[in-house]
Amino acid sequence: MRTRTWCAGLVIAVCGEALIDLIVSADGQVSAHPGGGPYNTALALARLGAATAFFGRLSGDRFGRLLRDGLVAHGAVLGVPEPSAAPTTLAVADLDQSGAASYGFHLLGTAAAGLAYPALRAALPADVDAVHVGTLGLVMEPAGAAIERLVRTDVPPSALVMLDPNCRPAAIADKAAYLRRVEGIVRRADIVKASREDLGYLYPERSPEQAAKGLLAAGSAVVLVTNGPHPARAFLPDTVLTAGVPRVDVTDTIGAGDAFGAGFLAWWLAHGLGPAELKWPALVGDALRTAAAVAALACTRPGADPPTLDEVRAGDWWAEPERA
Repeated sequence: MRTRTWCAGLVIAVCGEALIDLIVSADGQVSAHPGGGPYNTALALARLGAATAFFGRLSGDRFGRLLRDGLVAHGAVLGVPEPSAAPTTLAVADLDQSGAASYGFHLLGTAAAGLAYPALRAALPADVDAVHVGTLGLVMEPAGAAIERLVRTDVPPSALVMLDPNCRPAAIADKAAYLRRVEGIVRRADIVKASREDLGYLYPERSPEQAAKGLLAAGSAVVLVTNGPHPARAFLPDTVLTAGVPRVDVTDTIGAGDAFGAGFLAWWLAHGLGPAELKWPALVGDALRTAAAVAALACTRPGADPPTLDEVRAGDWWAEPERA
């Protein structure tokens, strides 16, 4: 187990898109919120006390400045600080009466798509402890190719890699190519975090359990599977762990999955853990329970608004490791 502290330097690099969610409520009201799976994850990690850098292209327009300010205000570092001349990427989140969201996207020619490999590689620190990738960052070009290349060729073996595909079918023009990219990253990913819907899209011919076991066979050490308000599961080669989701008053579910992944990763690194410890079920179970609580708290307010470490601790939801 490592003893490095958050203040020792940059430890988590989150690669992918930042965008603006235009949220359309069930009564037709529209509001703009910072979003994008990687952006939400970086924000959640920073709020949970993790030293985090966001590796994505941000526009120089007003929305881009809003995204930039949101990260910096919570202590995240901008891994690619130069603003793009392209406009900010947009997503339209249409909420139903239960608060669940369906999405449409405006991606072509936007800032997030323009993340190129040279800038990404130059910014990655040699001593990075973890890299998180996923969502639309795997779909847009050249960003998708750049992220895949970085993970497969440049991330040091000692660094923990988490993949959250967070599949957005409406944005995927070539499913076969997308699946090849996901599976290429899986071969290097230590942790895959996926919802039941993600697994159903990626592998419609398999049950979630079969899909998770297939990802383990492909190289991942742990596969985390979320299922809305139902218990989350962690699949390890020899066991399956379960964690219930705390009951909360749900405002909407935007960013809940991102908060879950951030909760797991923040807890893991906060306790000095790395890839080798993923074989210890007790530790994975502690991180799983913390992640479920972080996700639940994110559902109690509108938009992607993850909790702080103090809020998680106040609910006694930041688990102490059974084995350290």
